[in-house]
Amino acid sequence: MPNFHISTVATIAAVALASPLAAAQKNGALAQDFKLTDVNGKTVQLSQFRGKTVVLEWHNPGCPFVAKHYNSGNMQATQKAARKQGAVWLTINSGAKDKQGHMTSAEAKSLIATQKIQSSKYLLDTKGLVGKAYGAKTTPHMYIINAKGILVYQGGIDNKPTANAADIKTARNHVLAALNEMKSGDKISIAQARPYGCSVKYAS
Repeated sequence: MPNFHISTVATIAAVALASPLAAAQKNGALAQDFKLTDVNGKTVQLSQFRGKTVVLEWHNPGCPFVAKHYNSGNMQATQKAARKQGAVWLTINSGAKDKQGHMTSAEAKSLIATQKIQSSKYLLDTKGLVGKAYGAKTTPHMYIINAKGILVYQGGIDNKPTANAADIKTARNHVLAALNEMKSGDKISIAQARPYGCSVKYAS
């Protein structure tokens, strides 16, 4: 694995606690490394995917905006298309215990099977440290990191900030557009867009 700067989980924790949502990552900068546990109890570290495009998706199954994209199959189709291009898709749940969206590993596994979620890994961020370090505000909130570890997109999945699935047909999927532009070697035409959805239910 090539050498590059790796921020420690302790750094993430310190940043998150100091300023809950002010530590958002900046486009064009190296995406902050992190470690989280997946639904199988295995540790997953962002830096292990260096050399590949990585998509981060913040998730809350109880959010109607998330339901819009999953019940319609739009999110699964986007995940599948991204992975077909060789991208790694990390779905992250930062819902705190006893708050909407929080799931145990077993509950998350069941949801993955029921909804046929196509992400590479489903990660649990119960303390919200990674979500706060990235400034994730909504579910869904999307980020794309290129093969060099640079953040190149952040924001909403598309340009239709509603919970109405009918709007998907006429929406511009910012994630797929960015991935296709990256594949073609073009500059990402929309690198930042307003995220929309339910607020991430962080631990207080």
